Amino acid sequence: MTGVLVDTSVWIEFFNGTSSQYANKLSELIESEVVVWTTPTILQEILQGFKSDNDFETARELLHAYPLIKADPVEAAIGSAMLYRTARKNGITIRRSNDCLIAWYAIKADLPIFHKDRDFDKLTMMCELEVIGL
Repeated sequence: MTGVLVDTSVWIEFFNGTSSQYANKLSELIESEVVVWTTPTILQEILQGFKSDNDFETARELLHAYPLIKADPVEAAIGSAMLYRTARKNGITIRRSNDCLIAWYAIKADLPIFHKDRDFDKLTMMCELEVIGL
């Protein structure tokens, strides 16, 4: 594996200093040769959760070091809407539409996603999304 998209659900545990399997695995990925990727959506979700300006700035600087998957916003919106609709047609309810957007970015970039969110596991049942487990 040369790269991985890390979802907000894992980054939150990492930034909270939680000693969990997810935070520990992310630390391992960061220290390895694996390129850790992010998206504008993940960046927003992470940064909006910080209460302290200092924590916000520290996280922003850290996240800025990781490559960002970029895409045309209209293409991303349409692609993620198509994922959401396909899931619904297959009887799968995705709780947060941002998960479809993040999944779309992962599929577009041909990257597996490391997550702690059951919506991504549901999406793998109906599209070419690849996930990484513990």
